[in-house]
Amino acid sequence: MSWDVLTIIGTIAFALSGVIVAMEEEYDLMGVYILGLVTAFGGGAIRNLLIGVPVSALWEQGTLFFMAIIVMTIAFFLPHLWVTHWIKWGLLFDAMGLAAFAIQGALYATSMNHPLSAVIVAAALTGAGGGMVRDILAGRKPLVLRSEIYIVWAMLAGLAIGLGIGEGTFAIIFLFLSIVTLRMLSVHFKWTLPRRKVTISHKENQ
Repeated sequence: MSWDVLTIIGTIAFALSGVIVAMEEEYDLMGVYILGLVTAFGGGAIRNLLIGVPVSALWEQGTLFFMAIIVMTIAFFLPHLWVTHWIKWGLLFDAMGLAAFAIQGALYATSMNHPLSAVIVAAALTGAGGGMVRDILAGRKPLVLRSEIYIVWAMLAGLAIGLGIGEGTFAIIFLFLSIVTLRMLSVHFKWTLPRRKVTISHKENQ
């Protein structure tokens, strides 16, 4: 499976997740396009701003934009053809999108000789940034702030790339499959990060 195929899968998966949210919120067609495109390309735009790549570089992905628009249009007008399948396979496609874009973001950062910390941030924002913007625009609690583990797997991909573990085609494919598997396992077994609640009482001044 080539890297281009993984990028296409990730773009389509994230675009469709934006469509789902938009339709749940009863947005019109333009709202569907905006939310879908933000989900699919927003993470890359945020990453580019932080690591010094011109945001205009996103417009060079004309084919991916065209594919996303076509998929979103079909999804909007013919929801009965795919919604049932999305409920079954959507989580897997989302995990594949997270892994593909996280690795892509990390590779962008390493190609510019950024330090390890920047590589990890680039991976996290590319993998999860679009979904964060989507949820905020839809008035929802971002997925990365919910109980299940999500953005950690993107950061793990960035760590691996930054340490040189993901060098070579086979290493990248193995890393991709590992991130997808970890994401699916974290959902199946309901893995969560430690949480702590602090209650602060405000006493009235006597």
